[in-house]
Amino acid sequence: MSGAERRSYRSTLRAGQAEATKRRVLTAAADRFAERGYGRTTLAEIAADAGVSVETVKGYGPKRALLLAAFEQTFAGSEGSAPLLEREQFMAIEHLEGETYLTAGIELIATANARSAGLWRAFVSAADTEADVRATLDQLLDHRRADIGEAVGRLRRRGLVNVSADEETAAVLSFVLSPEGYEQLVLEAGLTERQYRDHLARLVATVLRPGP
Repeated sequence: MSGAERRSYRSTLRAGQAEATKRRVLTAAADRFAERGYGRTTLAEIAADAGVSVETVKGYGPKRALLLAAFEQTFAGSEGSAPLLEREQFMAIEHLEGETYLTAGIELIATANARSAGLWRAFVSAADTEADVRATLDQLLDHRRADIGEAVGRLRRRGLVNVSADEETAAVLSFVLSPEGYEQLVLEAGLTERQYRDHLARLVATVLRPGP
């Protein structure tokens, strides 16, 4: 191995280690926020759970940034503001056709809601008392409606729905597909995962294919 190859290898290795550390910190943050709430969770607790120093945790930004990144990773599989349809799991279903594509998309959202419902509750609760968290949440909700509008447009181009990708449709679907629905139906009302997913599919169909 040449010197340049060794440097490239070490650089790749360090980048991989840094990414693994960040994922570990965000996982620890997600677990703590979901369990104890935003206000009661400390950076020291997150650091201890992740096996890193508090300074390492601080390096990823203020506490509200950790909350946002932890939610993005928990819900979408990776942190960052990339559109949902450009995330790995959604790109993986692009080859599907017809109803199979729509069903797969709903299943992905249902699974993401199951992973993130507790963390989402902590996010919304914190936004009620923390102005900076409210601003972050509002931005996240704007992105969610934009993602849904793009998804509806894609479904129209595939000939699967007959509604327009307008603000009203995006807002209604944002409500239907939100983690709150999973929390209320599964965690509170006691529906099974399968029942939740079946209800979700029917509700989405009602919005996307309204009757005459």
